[in-house]
This record gives sequence, structure tokens and C-alpha cells, in this order.
Amino acid sequence: MLGAAVLTSLTACGAAPDDSADAGNKVKAGSTASASDFGGMKKLVAAAEKEGKLNVIALPPDWANYGEVIKAFEEKYPKIKVNSENPDASSADEIAAVKSRKGQKRAPDVLDLGIAFARSASEEGLFAPYKVATWDKIPDTQKDADGRFYNDYGGYVSIGCDAKRIKKCPETFADLLKPEYKGKVALNGNPTKSGSAFGGVYAASLANKGSFGDIQPGVDFFAKLKKSGNFIPVESTPATVEKGETPISIDWDYLNAGYADQFKEKGVDWQVSVPSDGVYAQYYSQAINKEAPHPAAARLWMEFLYSPEGQNLWLKGYARPVLLPAMTDDGTADKDFVAKLPEVEGTPEFPTSDELDKAKEDLAKNWDKALS
Repeated sequence: MLGAAVLTSLTACGAAPDDSADAGNKVKAGSTASASDFGGMKKLVAAAEKEGKLNVIALPPDWANYGEVIKAFEEKYPKIKVNSENPDASSADEIAAVKSRKGQKRAPDVLDLGIAFARSASEEGLFAPYKVATWDKIPDTQKDADGRFYNDYGGYVSIGCDAKRIKKCPETFADLLKPEYKGKVALNGNPTKSGSAFGGVYAASLANKGSFGDIQPGVDFFAKLKKSGNFIPVESTPATVEKGETPISIDWDYLNAGYADQFKEKGVDWQVSVPSDGVYAQYYSQAINKEAPHPAAARLWMEFLYSPEGQNLWLKGYARPVLLPAMTDDGTADKDFVAKLPEVEGTPEFPTSDELDKAKEDLAKNWDKALS
């Protein structure tokens, strides 16, 4: 069960190919549960290079530094081409792609999902168990015991604000109800489909006497925000931020912090604050498609993401990697990147598996009705 834990210690055509990793070794890549099943990392790399391709989906280059993550992977393994499709897709879209492209060469090999979506897809049997070399360093509360999915990087729900367009930026959920923010507040997607928007509603619930077991106060808050005219039905993206279409955006702190850097030279003064009345943190999970068309490359990708190199790339993008406590202890965490993380007081708590399931179910039932 994924329950309470510490986020950081510091603050589509044709049949899929045969999954033989190495004909000589008669290893089936799709059945391997660790690099040792290949005979070690060297043979895993060889098998992945033989496949020569990795299909990823829903990975925006400016999301937690994914652009540099993909580039670094391709530079380290130049024989493997990363095919990045539909970068603005949601977690729900990823799951739909796995189902609709089953047995096809263009099916996603790997998935990056909000935890509620990772859990539900795992229950449907869509993921292949695999344990990376650093498996033992991932806290038990941040991984599925069988290795079907495990948390990777995360952050806190925050409020981003264009200080050149907003006279006084809001710092709490309560502030967002003020009349001066009419037509200015947005979420990053629909919470029934998007992990970041889901987190925004959860945080709003905590700010309005809700709990991990009761997300309804968050739904009610956004219904009230819409009725006041403050909440707008526009999905917040880098483009809408740059153009000033979403001058106030409820999103992960690492995304808002990234926008501050990204648009500074374009005249956007993007301020970021973690609302004190609704502190909510969440990780995103990684998983391998059970029927990945490039199973060895999928496993090598996972090894890269959970290596010190991959984890420090999340840090560079202002995200908090799941291995940060262990890397802090062994000295492999980049101290300069750690120092730039948005400041947050206190230690976060996380909903239990049952609470996540209930929240997702309640949102599916009530969100559209409440916001219509």
C-alpha cells in the first residue's frame, strides 16, 4: 500500500515484434523482472540497442525537465531513438493508448502516470513487473511490492501567478475567491483525466476542511470558484502562461518554477507559492507496458530514470526525486539543484491506496456535474 511517507528529507499498425532480448541467450525481454535476468546491464543495453527504439507518450519537454532527460538518454545510448508522441496527453490518454494499441508496434513502451491512474491501470493488469538496480533504495511506501509501478519524482501543488498582470498575487486557496481574480484562475487539465489537476482539487479539499478520504470539499470549492467567475475552463499550458491567458495557474511547484525560468527573458514575472492552507504533495509513477513493443529498451529507460544521473535531472527541473533521501546520504544528489527547490514548511503526508481510489471515484461521479 502506498501510504504516508516523506517526499524529501530537505524541505499504431502491425503486430508487435518478438521480445527476444538476445537470441543466443534465449532471453525473453518481456519476461525479465530485473537487469540480472538479462545477465547484467551490459546485456540489457545490447538487447535494447538491438531493438533500437523506445516509444514514450505524454512527456512534455518542459515538464520536470523531460526534454533534457530524453536527450541525455539518447546521448548515452545513441543506437536507441526515443519516439515521443503526444506530449500534452493526460494520464487517462496514456492508459487508453496502451489498451487501444495492444499488439501494435506503435504502442507506448513506458508510462508516466499520476499515482491514482497508475494504481487503477495496475489493477487491470496492464504493467510488467520490473525492479531497477536501485529498487532497494526506493521507500517501500513509494512502490508496488511486485514492481508493477513505482514513484519517481514529485512536488507540491502551487499557485503560479503573472505578477505583471496581477497586482497582488494570491498565496492561498482562500485568496483565489477574491473578486480581483475574476476570469484569471486555471487548472492544468481536467482532474478526472489529469494527475496535476487531480492534485489541485485534492489540495483545495484540504484547504476547505476536507481530507484524503473526502475530496468533495475540493470539488465544491472549484464549483464556487466557477460560479464567482474566477475559474476559467482553459487548460493551463506553457503557451497560455506565456500569452497571459492563464495569469493564475494551480499546478505542481516544479512546473511553475520552470515557467519562471523559461519566460523570464520574455518579460513574464512568474511568481510561485505553495498555499499554506492546502499543502498537498504527490509523486508521479513509472511503469512498463506489459506488452511493450520494445521491452528491453523500456527496461533500460527505467534503469536510467532511477540512476543518480536520471534522478539529478529531475532535480534540475525543480522536481523532488524519490531517491533524494538516499542520494543525500550517499552524496550523489546535486547540492546546487537541491538548493533551488521551492521552499515548503513541514513534512507532507500522502493518501492511502483506498483513499486515492475513493477520491478518483468521487471525482468521476461529481466533477462534471458540479462544474457544469
